[in-house]
Amino acid sequence: MHINDVDLNLLRVFDAIYGTRNVSRAAERLGLTQPAASQGLTRLRLLLGDALFVRAPGGVAPTPRADRLAVAVQQALGTLEQALGEASQFDPAQSHKTFRLHLSDIGEARFLPRLMAVLHEQAPGIRLESSPLPHADVATALDAGRIDFALGFLPSVADTQRAKLLTDRYIVLLRAGHPVFSRCTPGLPATPLAFAALSVLDYVAVRSHSETLRILQLLKLDDRLRLTAAHFLALPAIVKETDLGVVMPLNIAQGFVDAGGYAIIEPEMPVRSFTVSLHWSRRFETDPSNRWMRQTLLDLFAET
Repeated sequence: MHINDVDLNLLRVFDAIYGTRNVSRAAERLGLTQPAASQGLTRLRLLLGDALFVRAPGGVAPTPRADRLAVAVQQALGTLEQALGEASQFDPAQSHKTFRLHLSDIGEARFLPRLMAVLHEQAPGIRLESSPLPHADVATALDAGRIDFALGFLPSVADTQRAKLLTDRYIVLLRAGHPVFSRCTPGLPATPLAFAALSVLDYVAVRSHSETLRILQLLKLDDRLRLTAAHFLALPAIVKETDLGVVMPLNIAQGFVDAGGYAIIEPEMPVRSFTVSLHWSRRFETDPSNRWMRQTLLDLFAET
């Protein structure tokens, strides 16, 4: 006989009879009538060419062939039940899964501290790996499972599932006490400086964040760029020790201002607000671990 000849339901009937040693009790366990269970057993007997069970006091007793078959059937049914039940099961507290994220260095500074704190509390065995991909590769990497999520301002990324996390805007971060503030009218806020204030600043930028470089180009201030660095996290220290300014998202800049030693100006920008989104693949949307981490990210970072 071939496995294609066997109905899975016949194996379930066999397993129930083997476990109960009684056809009537097996039918009750499966929610079948006694004749239906007997008919299933008869079909399996014919397929296997063995009686499988013989009459015994109080029910039936397995044949040697049934004893050998029972081990394989129980393992197979158990594996199937585990696989089918997995769709609704994910225990973050017990999981050791590694989630892979696309994040820029700015994104790492913005999202990873709070996320790691929550994982430490709720899912201490879960690991994260973060690395930036070229934006053109993000959707393909999500669909292939090379990354699980992408977070950021990714306007060129299409064909993904997405949810808005927050709206941010670009500002200029300076050191506290920068000479540009002497240009402000006494008694008025320092933030609404005119474009003329921007034109006297020199700038530092980071190579990997093309949008900030584009802003300087649109403002025709690219000739005021004195330093192009490789890593974002070097910029605040450079700003604090110089009169250089840096165009950056307010969400990140505010943390430096709150810590002390920095100030923000908000002149009119050609690219003002932008949306930071969470991206994932439709292919993995119903995966329980994906669903859990997705909801965790939304709970932590989505603006209400």
